[in-house]
Amino acid sequence: MDCQFANKTITVEIGKFAKQANGSVMIRCGDTAVLVTAVMSKQPKEGQSFFPLTVDYQEKLYAAGRIPGGFFKREARPSSQATLTARLIDRPIRPLFPKGFYYDVHIVATSLSFDGENEPDVLAQIGASIALEISDIPFSGPVAAVRVGRIQGNLVINPSQLQLLDSDLELLVSGTRSAIAMVEGSAKIVPEAEILDAIFYAHREMQTLIDFQLQIKEKFGKQKMVFEPVPEDETLKQEIENLSKTKFSQVMHLNEKKLRNDSISNLKAEVIEKATERYAQDQQALKKREAEGFFEELKENYARLFTLKEKKRIDGRGYDAIRTITCEVGLLPRVHGSSLFTRGETQSLAVVTLGTAEDQQRIEALAGESLQSFMLHYNFPPFSVGEVGFMRGPGRREIGHGALAQRALEAVLPKKEVFPYTIRVVSEILESNGSSSMASVCAGTLALMDAGIPISAPVAGIAMGLIKENKDVAVLSDILGDEDGFGDMDFKVTGTQEGVTALQMDIKIEGISEEILRQALSQAKEGRLFILSKMKEAIAESRASISPHAPRIHQMTIDKEKIRDVIGSGGKVIRGIIETTGVKIDIDDTGLINISALNEEAIQKAIKIIKDIVTDPQIGEVYPGKVIKVVDFGAFVEILPGKEGLVHISELAYERVNRVTDILNEGDTVEVKVIEIDGQGKIRLSRRALLPVPPGREGEASNRDEYRSRRPDAERSSSHRQRGGFSRPGHHRDRGGRGSGGRGGSDRY
Repeated sequence: MDCQFANKTITVEIGKFAKQANGSVMIRCGDTAVLVTAVMSKQPKEGQSFFPLTVDYQEKLYAAGRIPGGFFKREARPSSQATLTARLIDRPIRPLFPKGFYYDVHIVATSLSFDGENEPDVLAQIGASIALEISDIPFSGPVAAVRVGRIQGNLVINPSQLQLLDSDLELLVSGTRSAIAMVEGSAKIVPEAEILDAIFYAHREMQTLIDFQLQIKEKFGKQKMVFEPVPEDETLKQEIENLSKTKFSQVMHLNEKKLRNDSISNLKAEVIEKATERYAQDQQALKKREAEGFFEELKENYARLFTLKEKKRIDGRGYDAIRTITCEVGLLPRVHGSSLFTRGETQSLAVVTLGTAEDQQRIEALAGESLQSFMLHYNFPPFSVGEVGFMRGPGRREIGHGALAQRALEAVLPKKEVFPYTIRVVSEILESNGSSSMASVCAGTLALMDAGIPISAPVAGIAMGLIKENKDVAVLSDILGDEDGFGDMDFKVTGTQEGVTALQMDIKIEGISEEILRQALSQAKEGRLFILSKMKEAIAESRASISPHAPRIHQMTIDKEKIRDVIGSGGKVIRGIIETTGVKIDIDDTGLINISALNEEAIQKAIKIIKDIVTDPQIGEVYPGKVIKVVDFGAFVEILPGKEGLVHISELAYERVNRVTDILNEGDTVEVKVIEIDGQGKIRLSRRALLPVPPGREGEASNRDEYRSRRPDAERSSSHRQRGGFSRPGHHRDRGGRGSGGRGGSDRY
């Protein structure tokens, strides 16, 4: 079946691929194709207390006609982008399964073809909804997804990657027929009202996709499995309530997280023990698991109703109040920039490291290889929540939170032409009690300014929550970890004083209305401005200079035709500069050169050598030179790297010189003056012109200069190179194997 959407055709094939899955669909747009399957286990997972949904997104590089790099030449673990796409598929569909549904459900989306224009992530999300809709798996969809950009003030649905280069926002919006379910994206400091316009526009446009899915379900959908939740033991539930209800008020309002959690755990153990002691031994384990579920449900209901009824939260704050904030910068003496941001019991230590072009992250993706010069890495060790655990590599949560914080800060970074550094920010979460990703944004901003990086404006982030019971609604600013757990929304918003830079919204109910979204964004702005004011008390603007421990980078531009002279045949010249000075050099095809070193002296030395290489001798200029060869009629002197001229024997001195070696020998240094450059680029030099004129011979020098100026073959242009030493070197390869004569790359040394 076909659907015309956003001036393109979306094609869905059902019943041809992966027929043993509960539901499968091949979805195409242009030459991009994604296979999405949905599979459900035969039996529910025993002892499960939450819905076991797994979503995997597989990037197959053959989809773009590419072979993976590396030794094994096959796809290994999912890339960060694949992990983020899997999260985008998971988040809007998870709330749409029945409560108490504990069957394993596995969604697998596989990119099979990629045309470079139509993004597979949006197709994968739509395909996941269709696969679930046509399957026998209980699912209260459909849900659709669109990407929206804004180009020259006009909103565009599903723009291409080329169009997004000119867009000031990029949002991925998912929703059902009646509500918005998820928002993820970034913006270049766009006001909240304009962000809302884009979200609502996306929701209106996606209704075509909702209609399309309903047509598919009507034609191809299987009979849904009849699901009945396991009947609850009402007697046990009532006993749990009787034992705990009056005691929740004693433990839920303790301000310290550890004390509150310990008190709740003790109450939980006490209540469950008393409530289940009357059951037989063989029923104890089952009843205790059931009792734990009742206790958690009652605890959450207490917190939700307390918040709505008392108009304040479990820690005593009002709906829009922000926890106590402290900010410090410059904590670590040897790093390039550091900060400590603490908000309540959430704490992020951010560290900035500056590097050169060699430190850029090389990314291999469907769209091809690219280089990333800004990275933000988020670490969440188990001690941050007072737990024991394994220290492993980053999981989906760490990758997702780091990507959100990275998008938040990208909008304010200086352009490479202004600040040619590779920048890495690491957020170490030392404590966590709600919204550590937003703490990472705040700490990252402070560390960037401490590092002397000229950001355009500080960025702060805040997490918003929601409790909704029928018509009663509470929008919460700066949510606690518990409020995230029992709430209906986790809405993270980052931005400057002027507008939004990134946002991420997850809804745990079937969706939220436009009115709630407007209120949440408005309240988030007030909170963000308050946090920014606290951050500015620690550091108001970026430091005037970077850390003395950071590498220095100098940029210079040379004529493109001179690149070959700086590199030299086989890279001989540039390697010589590096060996002599100890710097690193990066040259791109435009003639832009980045020179980096740990000290300014080495950079200045390299700059002088390069300037000498690309500078053409000028008539009348004086140069210090080195004698490289002596012949009977004169001496050849190198006045600039690779540029030599002849000092004729008659130009060595005023007196008669019988032998050149009476004045100059190979290896001698001598100051000479350029007296002529002929039409073939040959340079004539004079030592004599710099010597004192003997008495009575004053007119001789001036007559000689006048004679030369009248010669028809005298050339004063320095655009010609001396014959024999300045031909284009052969094809040169740098460390990465790229030719210096190629396009679109650079040579690094």
